[in-house]
Amino acid sequence: MVKRVAVILAGCGVYDGTEINEACAVLVHLSRAGAEVKMFAPNTDQMHVVNHCEGKPQTDKRNVLQESARIARGDVTDLAKLDVAAFNALVIPGGFGVAKNLSDWATKGKDCCVKPDVEKVIKAFHQAGKPIAMCCISPVLAAKVLPGCEVTVGHDCESEKWPYAGTAKALGELGCKHVNKNVTEAHVDKKNKLVTTSAFMCNAPLHEVFDGVGVMVTEVLKLA
Repeated sequence: MVKRVAVILAGCGVYDGTEINEACAVLVHLSRAGAEVKMFAPNTDQMHVVNHCEGKPQTDKRNVLQESARIARGDVTDLAKLDVAAFNALVIPGGFGVAKNLSDWATKGKDCCVKPDVEKVIKAFHQAGKPIAMCCISPVLAAKVLPGCEVTVGHDCESEKWPYAGTAKALGELGCKHVNKNVTEAHVDKKNKLVTTSAFMCNAPLHEVFDGVGVMVTEVLKLA
């Protein structure tokens, strides 16, 4: 049976939306596995817009759904219309848009709130016993919405290779268990049917990030 997978995007671009390389890796691996994919995004304004050449915020506004359409080649639907019953699994790539547009983790850290539409979807998949995959920073959403879950964002000891390792500590403070994994690996929380991998939380070559996302996709499809 063909697996139907919903993918939630958070805009377009690492600093203010979905990390494009991660999104493409997710879509390539899902395509190779024969999955049927539908992309969704919130129909809201981004927290802000970042000039990706300079890494600095700009004054203009952009819509998360419209920006996500750049990755989805125009085929993206308002997240509010996602029907959980129509899908076998959920995947959320990373990028700062997760921490800015799907939640306010970027400004509040462990005290953040997940946006209502996003929280509703995650809880609905979980309650239906349908698996969820998250990479890079997106496991923070699971940590907030699914208390006691197990995730990985890579390693918990900061280094040149793991510049965002402090995130692991924050996840632990939320009551979830962080499991150290290398970039080419994924962690499977069988109880919660949650699969996570570090992706660009690691300062790693692109092909290693791509391979790690592939492991995540393979594992979530096994659970679907």
